Amino acid sequence: MAYKLGKGSLAKLQGVDDRMVAVVKYAISVTKQDFSCICGLRTMEEQRALFNKGASKTMKSKHLDGLAVDLMAYISGVGDRWELKLYDEIADAMAEAAKQVGVKIRWGAAWHIDNIADYDGTMEDALKDYCRLRESQGKRPFIDAPHFEIRE
Repeated sequence: MAYKLGKGSLAKLQGVDDRMVAVVKYAISVTKQDFSCICGLRTMEEQRALFNKGASKTMKSKHLDGLAVDLMAYISGVGDRWELKLYDEIADAMAEAAKQVGVKIRWGAAWHIDNIADYDGTMEDALKDYCRLRESQGKRPFIDAPHFEIRE
């Protein structure tokens, strides 16, 4: 089934780097999992509020420069779905799109991979690799599956 971005998603992409917009638009055309864009460009005030309530780990978010988006899975037209398996599918589409558009993209559930387009495997594998890596370091993984950012 072919999906498309709705008006709300397109509005959230306003001010986002054209390369990321191209990746998201390509990804929605090839994804197996419907999604929308729930966050693109942020103001410093928005970022500060997210940081202060613990919803963001940094004040140097790529959202501030329009280099990041957060995507949300939809099932049967209903959003607010957060099961990781849904985001593996979205990330697979984003990896394919990044390769086609020629942009380096990092995924928030596989922080150790600088460019998911170059990863040899599925994004589910990438997530598992990241979790194993963090465990081997004695650290807890930070999973932000809706998040995708341009790497320069």
